[in-house]
Amino acid sequence: MSGRAQLMWDEAVTGYDFGPGHPMDPVRLALTRSLVGAFGLDQELDVVAAKRAGDSTLRLVHREDYVDAVKAASADPESALGEYGLGTEDDPAFAGMHEASALIAGQSVGAAEAVWRGEALHAVNFAGGLHHAMPGAASGFCVYNDAALAIARLLELGAERVAYVDVDVHHGDGVQAAFWEDPRVLTVSLHEHPRTLFPGTGWPEETGAGSVAEGSAVNVALPAGTGDAGWVRAFHAVVPELLAEFRPQVLVTQHGADTHFEDPLAHLAVSLDAQRAVQVACHELAHEYAEGRWVALGGGGYAVVDVVPRSWAHLVGIAAGRPVEPTAMIPESWRQEVYARTRQLGPGRMTDGRWPVGWKGWESGYDPADRLDQAVLAARRAVFPLRGLLA
Repeated sequence: MSGRAQLMWDEAVTGYDFGPGHPMDPVRLALTRSLVGAFGLDQELDVVAAKRAGDSTLRLVHREDYVDAVKAASADPESALGEYGLGTEDDPAFAGMHEASALIAGQSVGAAEAVWRGEALHAVNFAGGLHHAMPGAASGFCVYNDAALAIARLLELGAERVAYVDVDVHHGDGVQAAFWEDPRVLTVSLHEHPRTLFPGTGWPEETGAGSVAEGSAVNVALPAGTGDAGWVRAFHAVVPELLAEFRPQVLVTQHGADTHFEDPLAHLAVSLDAQRAVQVACHELAHEYAEGRWVALGGGGYAVVDVVPRSWAHLVGIAAGRPVEPTAMIPESWRQEVYARTRQLGPGRMTDGRWPVGWKGWESGYDPADRLDQAVLAARRAVFPLRGLLA
């Protein structure tokens, strides 16, 4: 197995562009790639451009009629009138939508293939993590569900146990739906409570299909306002025990940066430093429980200058084996590029000033009156006994 990680990147993924004023501005991808280069991280791994996902690959998750609808809307955007979730405010149709969406999916599928075949131990596609797309509909800025497609390809290649851990601020509903009846896939999502945030799903009681896959879906619904200590505590109170029991052959993680306190679309209060701490934890868990096989994806994140590039550059550095120190100053060349592209001033350091992140482990006890601990307890009580674990 190659010791070098892979970064999946094709400049054409920035063609995934819903238009001016849409929160998912592709400049966040271009700036992330530039920051990775500014720190020289692209010299520490193999930069690979995978092929666009073809129809047979897309149909591992998506219905044929939906793929046809995406192609039709892609060719004639004005014809998309809300059917299949296309042509909506969240998912406006645009020329080339099918090609750009399939290219992002292809990068995640390529990452999964490389890791499974031993060509790379870790692979990152920060353009991916489009976890809301459903088998038959676009949703939440997501057209094709690259995360689910990567997992489906792993299963097709022979994987018997794949764990998916999603720390985006929004529930990973599309991935959960794709594998709702499949006990080979453990989906774990930590997200803001569905009472206060799209898509309104991800309740702890959502645990997988009946007797077929009960206990294979895990949802930690965090109260709005959760900050660093609570967020990291919740992660460690749920994820390691589940992975120890499940013993995945591959760990797929989704690192939406929209948990950040500056994100305009959600209500958690997590810092860049806590995001980095959880990225480090995912890397360690992949080595502890999945023989190091790790596919790491991006996701949401709408503070496109201050947060997303820094968060995902940290992710790439961790995967490459050369983590960027939180105290590192950001190269001036990148800050100049930020200003040239956006007329905004870029951040100066790779930290929000909260490193190291302090948090209290679950084993030290919990407070049943604390809202964060209530959220963790609800998730543990719903799923842990189904998996033979103590709640």
